[in-house]
Amino acid sequence: MRGFLFSIIYVGILCFPMLGISQINTNDTIPRIAPISYDIDGNRVTFGAEMPLLNQIAGAPKAFYTYYWEFGDGNYSFEKNPTHTYPKSGNYQAKLWATNNYDNGKPPASRPKSVSINNTLEEASLDSNSIFKEEEDLLIKRNREPIPDQEMVVITSYKNTNNYVSNGKLYLFYNDYKFKNDNFTIEDTRMHHGEQIIPLNAITETLPENDDHTLLASSSHSILHNKTLFVQDTTKRKNLPLTLEESKALYRDYQVIAFNDMQPGEERNIFRTLKTTPEMIKDTSAIVTLRSVYVPDDSYDNHTVKDTEMEIVTSHDPNKMSSNGWLMNYRLVRFKRLKFKVRFQNNGEGPANTIRLESDTPEMFDKSTLRIDSMYPECPICPKDREVNYSCLDTILKKDKIIFQFNRIYLPGSQQKNVAEIDSTKGFVKYSMKFGKDFHKKKTKSKTAIYFDKNEPIITNYATTRFIPGISIGAKAGYIFVPDLDNQREYFVGATLSPFKSYRAYYQAELFFSTSTHDEVRNFETRTVNADGSTSLIQFSELNQFNNITVYAVPGSIRYNFNNFFAMGAGVQLKLDMNSVNDQETTGEAFTIVNGIPTPNPDLNSFTAEEITDSFLNAQAGVFVGMNLGTVRIGPSLGVRYVYNFDAPNSQIQVYGIWKF
Repeated sequence: MRGFLFSIIYVGILCFPMLGISQINTNDTIPRIAPISYDIDGNRVTFGAEMPLLNQIAGAPKAFYTYYWEFGDGNYSFEKNPTHTYPKSGNYQAKLWATNNYDNGKPPASRPKSVSINNTLEEASLDSNSIFKEEEDLLIKRNREPIPDQEMVVITSYKNTNNYVSNGKLYLFYNDYKFKNDNFTIEDTRMHHGEQIIPLNAITETLPENDDHTLLASSSHSILHNKTLFVQDTTKRKNLPLTLEESKALYRDYQVIAFNDMQPGEERNIFRTLKTTPEMIKDTSAIVTLRSVYVPDDSYDNHTVKDTEMEIVTSHDPNKMSSNGWLMNYRLVRFKRLKFKVRFQNNGEGPANTIRLESDTPEMFDKSTLRIDSMYPECPICPKDREVNYSCLDTILKKDKIIFQFNRIYLPGSQQKNVAEIDSTKGFVKYSMKFGKDFHKKKTKSKTAIYFDKNEPIITNYATTRFIPGISIGAKAGYIFVPDLDNQREYFVGATLSPFKSYRAYYQAELFFSTSTHDEVRNFETRTVNADGSTSLIQFSELNQFNNITVYAVPGSIRYNFNNFFAMGAGVQLKLDMNSVNDQETTGEAFTIVNGIPTPNPDLNSFTAEEITDSFLNAQAGVFVGMNLGTVRIGPSLGVRYVYNFDAPNSQIQVYGIWKF
C-alpha cells in the first residue's frame, strides 16, 4: 500500500510541470522559444529549428511559419531548413527570425547559434546565386511587416555594376514626418565587409555644373542653385544634393554607411534590426515608408533611390489590403490619385492558375480613372474585345467593387513540394484612382475577397481612408431682433471656426461683436405733504437711450449637414456688454393736490439729462437652435437662429449671412 501511494505521488510530481507547460503555451505573456540546430559537413552547414506549436486564429487559413536566417558571414536565406557553404574558416553567429502567420501571439524567439568552420573543402559559389536582375544595383527586403513593439529585419543588398573598384555610400531615411510619432528605432546594424557608419554632412553648396547639367556636393557654404533641372527618374537619379535635401524634408532620421574597395560585380548585404515603437500608429491600413539611397561611386553624383512601402499590421497575415489614404487633407486631394495595394499568398499544396480579387470600392471614387500601377505575377492587361490564351490580368468594374482576375498564371503554393523561396508564392496588385466629382469628406472602409482557383475566399482586413478635420474659418454678419426691447436695432459681425467641409455632424465655435441701440422708459412719482395740508405730487418720466458694444461667444455648437444645401444646429451662447452708454433724460411734472383735486404747479417742474457709462455688465447665457440654407459645407449661406436667454430679455432672433472658407 505504501508503494502504491508513493507511485501516485511520483506520477503527480511528473505530471504537474507538464500541466504547467501546457498552460504556459496558451499564455502570450510567456515568450515562445525556437532553439536552433545544425548539421555540419566540412564547411557546408544545414540549419533547422524546433518550432513551438501554433495557436490558430479562428476563421483564418491554416497557420504556418515563415523563416529568415542570417549565417553570420553576410549571407541570408528565407528557407525553412537552409544549407549554406561558408567560404572561409572561422566562428560565425547564425540567427533565426521566425514569423507566425495566422497565429495568436508573438513570434518565437531564437538565440544565436555559434558555428565553427575549421576547413573549407567545398568552395562557395557567389556568381550563380546572384539575386540581382540585369542593371539592378540595389535591392531592399524584409522578413515581416511591422507590428507595434516588435522587431523586424531590413536587408539592403547592393552591387557594384561598374567595371572598376569603387568606394561609395548607402543612405537609409526613416520615420516619416507625416506620422506624429517615430515608427522605428535602429537596434542593430550588421556589416560584414568593413563598412562604417558615418554622419550625414550638410549639403549647402554646389560645384560647377558637370557635363550632364546636374549638381555636385561640396563642403563650402554657398546657396544650392540648379540652373537646369531635368525630370528625375524615380529610381535612377543624378542630382544627389537634391535627393538628400528632399529626403531630409520627408524623414526625421537617417543612417549613412560608407563602403570601400568593392570589386566589379561584387554583391554585399547589410542587415538592420528595426524595433517598431509602441507608439507606432495602430491603423492597420496605414503605409509607412523607408527610403534607401545608393551612391556606387563617391566621385560621381549618380545614385539609385528605392522607397520601400510597408503596411502596418496587428497580426502577420500575407493576405492584406492597404491604402495610403489613412489620413488625408481634404483641400488637397481633389485631383490626386489615391493608392491601394492588395497582397496575397498561395498557402496551398499546389499552384494556383486563377486568382480573383474582389475589392470593395466606395462610391466617392471615380472608377473610370482606375490605373494599375504594378502587379505580380507580371502579365499584360487582358483585352476587352476577345478571349486570349496567354497569361493576363482582367479588370471588371462593378457598381461597388473592382474585380482583378489573374488568368492562366502559375503561382506556387507555400506547402508545395520543392518550393524553397517563399516570396515566389506571393503576389500583389497596386492600383490608384481619383476621387469623384462630388465626393464627401467621410471615412470609408474597404476589404478584398481573394479567391484561389475554386477555393473559398479569404477576406482581408479593412483598408480605411479618412480625412484630417482641417480648419474652416467663416465670416459672419447679420441683424438681431429682441422683441422685448423698444426701438431696438443691433448689427453684428464676427467669425466662425469649424472643421473644413464636414460631411454630416461637426462642432462649430463662434465669436462676434455687435453694436446696438434700444430705448427704455421708466415712470415713477414722489409725494410730499405740505404744512397747509396740501400734497405736492411730482410725476417723473425717465427716458434711457442705450448704445452698447457687445461680445457674443458660442463655445461649442453641434451642427448637422443634411445635404450640400441644408443644415441645422444647436448650442450654447454667451453674451456680455463690453461697453454701455446711457443717455438719460428725466422730466418731472409737478401738481398740488387740495381736497383730492390736482392742480399743475409749474414752479416745481424739472428736467435733467446725464450720460451714464458702464463696462462689462449684463452677462447672459442662453441656448439656441437654427438652420442654414445655401452652400452650407463651404461657401455662402443664409441662416436664422432663435436664442432663449435664461435672463430677461429672454428671446432673441438672429438673421445672418455666412461664408465659410
